[in-house]
Amino acid sequence: MIKHDLIEENYYSPESNMTYMSASQFKDFLSCESMALAKLNLKYNEPKSTALLVGSYVDAHFEGTLDIFKAKNSDIFTQKGELKAPYKKAEEVISRIERDGMFSSFMSGAKQVIMIGEIANVPFKIKIDSYFENEMIVDLKVIKDFERIWAGNLGKIPFVEFWGYDIQGAIYQEIVRQNTGMLLPFYIAAATKEDEPNIEIMEIEQSRLDYCLGIVKENAPGFAEIKSGLILPNKCGKCDYCKSVKILEGIVNYKNVR
Repeated sequence: MIKHDLIEENYYSPESNMTYMSASQFKDFLSCESMALAKLNLKYNEPKSTALLVGSYVDAHFEGTLDIFKAKNSDIFTQKGELKAPYKKAEEVISRIERDGMFSSFMSGAKQVIMIGEIANVPFKIKIDSYFENEMIVDLKVIKDFERIWAGNLGKIPFVEFWGYDIQGAIYQEIVRQNTGMLLPFYIAAATKEDEPNIEIMEIEQSRLDYCLGIVKENAPGFAEIKSGLILPNKCGKCDYCKSVKILEGIVNYKNVR
């Protein structure tokens, strides 16, 4: 295993985020370089959506840190001290997961295992939800549903590709390989927040992971140069961060507004 000094307490620290690329950070850069850099420089705080917090609630349960999560997020409770509706749904999701033997077994690996490595000479860090040494990598996802999602010119694509979980899988698999010498399968243990929660264990085929690793190798060096200030980031012009710093420079034709 590659030695490092990352632990739960400093894994998300600004210093750690500047030193290492992560799957979520890489996806931020793919989405909007300016937004990603602003987050790293603590100039932009992405609002905590209810959807994100519900997923974090379920994550915290399986990590064994739910009490800490509740203490840090008092706004998930009503004035009467009861869980708000979305978090009651999170409890339903947890209950549904724990009723299924296969799902529970996939979530029974070592929790929040931290590893580091390099991809295209760029330092990366990962934190695995459920790790089975020499066997498999499992990541827990709590999502709206399993339906395909509209992605512009690409039409409707699988939610795994829309949210970049395949890219995350490629990064995790490669860093685990560097630490263990083994190319392990990557699984998504997914549960939905529908009225009746749905559950699946999903495998991303190796050919897709190989393709996504190619995307990471192609883009990571440039993103690292943006982090180090060697090149300027591009603006997507569409994300909330870009909207917040937008400066009008003239009048435009309404037909050109997107």
